[in-house]
Amino acid sequence: MITRKGRARIIPANPDAIFLPFQTAWIMDQARLKLMEKSRQIGISWSTAYAAVERAAAQGARHDEWVSSRDDIQARLFIEDCKLWAGIMNMAAQDLGEVVIDPERKISAYVLQFASGRRIHSMSSNPDAQAGKRGSRILDEFALHRDQRKMWAIAYPGITWGGNMELVSTHRGSNSFFNGLVREIREKGNPKKISLHRVTLQDALDQGFLYKLQQSLPAEAEQQDMTEAEYFDFVKAGAADDESFDQEYMCIPSDDDSKFLEYELITGCEYMAGMPWEREVTDKFTGRLFCGVDIGRKKDLTVLWVLEELGDVLYTRKVIPMEKMRKSAQEDILYPWFALSDRICIDATGLGIGWADDAQDKFGEHRVEAVTFTGQVKEALAYPLKGAMEDRALRIPDDPTIRADLRKVQKVTTAAGNIRFVAESTPDGHADRFWALALAKHAASNPAAPIEYQSDHAGERARAETSGFLNG
Repeated sequence: MITRKGRARIIPANPDAIFLPFQTAWIMDQARLKLMEKSRQIGISWSTAYAAVERAAAQGARHDEWVSSRDDIQARLFIEDCKLWAGIMNMAAQDLGEVVIDPERKISAYVLQFASGRRIHSMSSNPDAQAGKRGSRILDEFALHRDQRKMWAIAYPGITWGGNMELVSTHRGSNSFFNGLVREIREKGNPKKISLHRVTLQDALDQGFLYKLQQSLPAEAEQQDMTEAEYFDFVKAGAADDESFDQEYMCIPSDDDSKFLEYELITGCEYMAGMPWEREVTDKFTGRLFCGVDIGRKKDLTVLWVLEELGDVLYTRKVIPMEKMRKSAQEDILYPWFALSDRICIDATGLGIGWADDAQDKFGEHRVEAVTFTGQVKEALAYPLKGAMEDRALRIPDDPTIRADLRKVQKVTTAAGNIRFVAESTPDGHADRFWALALAKHAASNPAAPIEYQSDHAGERARAETSGFLNG
């Protein structure tokens, strides 16, 4: 086939086939344990739903299907895919809607029941929902689960009396349990006997994925005139950064050892996908508000991060990046939030000095702290932030740009044994969101205090104890 631009396009060997070769291979694999490391949005969840329907609807089917999705939205989408396939295959199925499966823990699932008597239960990612259930398991986006090891530990016994277990996911860092399973398969003799599948974006394109996609898109969609190479570049250009693209689309887990914050640590603090978290300055707040501001002007971003304290947890309520805006225009955005906040910490390094001075004049030095970034101050800010994330005492947005920004920071030990925090500057900032969040976390420190910095000789974790204002 030739596009209107005159470039060749890959057409599947059988254009009329419903599934591409990599999808067929996944569906046909009857292994007791199988794992798919995959690119995003290539139709694997859709294919997995087909296989689940085929198994549950078969005459004499012995096992229910228990599906764990990342969140409630994905759980509903999976059952919708199952209903679609049941209709296409003309298999009698009754949508039972949302059914409570564990009243004590208030756990429910979306349930589809077939004439065979078997059911597909699609639920969100709570590992406890898997406890005590017999039948096949589908753990979708497994690497995004907050506790992958616990999920495996609870789900695996459920197939003792029959059925199989499928893990489907993109990667989330090199130190994840999911990547540990992949490495165990490839490097340690595959002791669990897991059948491994791997499909990158390039693999999918080589097998005709773009052709299939174009059949589903509107005629005016910009992807219609793209070749595989152009579509690959189109997707890559839309990713948050190269690391995110490699992980999300090329099955290359990000190197957790070189980063200050591991992926599992970040995702463990994220709001559930689709959960409303953002508030406006006109809203009413129950808890105390705290602001952190990393200042930029031309090269980097100015970022405002607002936290609300509710109990022992700090909840992100607003993140505002500002780029190439006049100081007065940025203050129009910042000052209404400052007026509501108990304490504000502002990056007073370089041009930030004037910003901090003006904010102190307007809101008072007792509320606005000017923070001058030095190596020791950055360390004293970074570790309490990491500690709050380890304690799950922080909630942050489920946002790929924020996730990528938090990943930019690396801890480097100099030849003299000093610790430095560095981040590669990109068109989207210089880890500005990381430092805005760290400043907001410090603003919420209780009691508000300067940091007494001390670093152990082994170069391990610097400890920051608060006892007055951070004076840099």
